Amino acid sequence: MSKPETMMIDEVKYVRADSVAKEVVSFTGEDTLASRMIGKKVLVRSRNEGINSGIVVLADETGVELKDVRRIWYYKPKDKNLAWYEGVAMSGLSSASKVSGTVLRKVIIEDYSMTEVTDSAFNSIMECQNVKS
Repeated sequence: MSKPETMMIDEVKYVRADSVAKEVVSFTGEDTLASRMIGKKVLVRSRNEGINSGIVVLADETGVELKDVRRIWYYKPKDKNLAWYEGVAMSGLSSASKVSGTVLRKVIIEDYSMTEVTDSAFNSIMECQNVKS
């Protein structure tokens, strides 16, 4: 005996879950290096936009969209023993750094690189009080 594909309950027609084809759709249709960073806290370096920090919403070969974004105008890592850019990704910003105010979203459409940052580094960037005027 075959299983029914639908059933009525309180005059509502329901479809059996195992009778529906399931399809997973991603943004680009395939896993890419850039798309693996979606949801991560990052520093993004690009030619025209400089250095920005935020959380990756979308990313592919054409650009990257970030949320909760701050542009970093001048930076030194909190840990002076680390290289500047990578040091910021690992330890956060020193008090000598300067950042923009936070914007909700930013799309960077050009060649870019992303570096994942630690939670404490991201918090340091978001909490920085030295806003460039």
